Amino acid sequence: MEKNNHDDFDGFMVNVFFDEDGDYLAHLVELPNVSAFGPTPAEALNELKTAWELMKECYQEDDEPIPKAPSRNGYQGPFNISVDAKLYHALADEAAKSGMSLYALVTQKLSKTTVRNTENIKKM
Repeated sequence: MEKNNHDDFDGFMVNVFFDEDGDYLAHLVELPNVSAFGPTPAEALNELKTAWELMKECYQEDDEPIPKAPSRNGYQGPFNISVDAKLYHALADEAAKSGMSLYALVTQKLSKTTVRNTENIKKM
C-alpha cells in the first residue's frame, strides 16, 4: 500500500476499514463526518485527503477556524489514573529497581507505546 504522510491530515487520526458494501471507508477519527470511499485502502486514503482539503476550503470560505487535531494541542501536566493495587505494586517495584520515580517509569512506558502506535499510523 502507498504510504500517506500523517501531516496530509493535519495530525488527525485516520481509520480505514472494509465495509459491508465491499469498499474501504476512510475517515478522520476526531471528525467522522470527513470520510471517503475507495476500492482499496490507498485509494480511500487518497480520496480522504481530497475530502479534507475541500473541507478546509469550506471552513476558510465561511471564515470559520479550521479544527485543530487534539494531537496538536501540546498537552502537558498531571495525568491521574486509578489502577488496581497489584499493578501499582508491580510498577512501583519496577521503578525502584530501575532507580527512577514511578511517574518517570509510567511516562516512559506510555511514550514508547504511543510512539509505536504513531509509527504504525504513519505506515498507512
